Amino acid sequence: MDFNEKLNQFSSRVESLKDQIQTEEATKTALIMPFFQLLGYDIFNPSEFVPEYTADVGIKKGEKIDYAIFINDELSILLEAKSVNEDLNKHGSQLFRYFATLPARFGILTNGIVYEFYTDLETPNKMDEKPFLEFNLLDIKENLIPEIRKFQRNNFDNNNILTSAAELKYTQEIKKILTRELANPSDDFIRFMLKDIYSGVKTQNVIDKFRDTIKKAFNQFINDTLNERFKAAIGTQAEATTTTEPKIESAASIDEENPKIVTVLEELEAFAIVKSILKNSVDLSRLFYRDTESYFGILLDDNKLKWLCRIAIGKSQINLYIPDKSKKSIRYRLDSINDIYSYETQLIEAVNKYTEEQ
Repeated sequence: MDFNEKLNQFSSRVESLKDQIQTEEATKTALIMPFFQLLGYDIFNPSEFVPEYTADVGIKKGEKIDYAIFINDELSILLEAKSVNEDLNKHGSQLFRYFATLPARFGILTNGIVYEFYTDLETPNKMDEKPFLEFNLLDIKENLIPEIRKFQRNNFDNNNILTSAAELKYTQEIKKILTRELANPSDDFIRFMLKDIYSGVKTQNVIDKFRDTIKKAFNQFINDTLNERFKAAIGTQAEATTTTEPKIESAASIDEENPKIVTVLEELEAFAIVKSILKNSVDLSRLFYRDTESYFGILLDDNKLKWLCRIAIGKSQINLYIPDKSKKSIRYRLDSINDIYSYETQLIEAVNKYTEEQ
């Protein structure tokens, strides 16, 4: 079993245990220590994984950090643990104090589910206020797994991690800003966009007037970009999307009538994969998608009675549902969206069933 599979398996374990854990000590034992064991650390070796490590802070003597991790006899990582029920935003200052007095280059703050990785990118020997890496074990982003692997015991290299830390940190921050501006453009962002297209005085009334226009333009830009990508992925000609094809509103579009329905990039990728699989079996203009609170459905002729598959993306797993010959729903567990390719036969049978009925 490779690291990705072990990580996903551990994610499922965390999901099943989290509601039973009530204390910080239980969080350490059930969630945090097993995670570092997964990363290859000898959690029972007191010279490598040291609990209650003394960190004198100024006039305060005997302060203790939850764990100090030594690699090749060098203090490398400080680990501050909180209960699974704790909000990490309230506890960064504690790790900040320890970081300033000890030689470790990395600090980790965690509640057993969310992990925040810190270093001193901005000022030497002073922990940054924001983490350069943050991930949630119940919602693991595939692009972050290589960064997590860098903290495996056998892969750990200070210089290698620090080389990518700055880019990773600022990339994540930029993505957060873009996501926020996409959902609700700020006044400053609107002023920036109007700089080269509107010569008049940018009063508050002008800014408010252009807010919806800029939001729509932003969404349409992402829509056009994704459409071109998906056309390339399924091998179709790069021509304008016809009015019979569903439009992709954005990488994370929100249904205005029901804000609880959020169409995410993984669901749009699933739609592209299904189109790729079925391109020789049906006219692609007949394929549509409908998103719901529970699942993302792909339909023939935009008819909910002709559903081809449904994708349910949870915090720790992905489920694919395909109707059998009697239209009974069959569930398949996926490790990633790309696993849909493994069910080509079932999807072709599903679309053939409907076309034969006509």
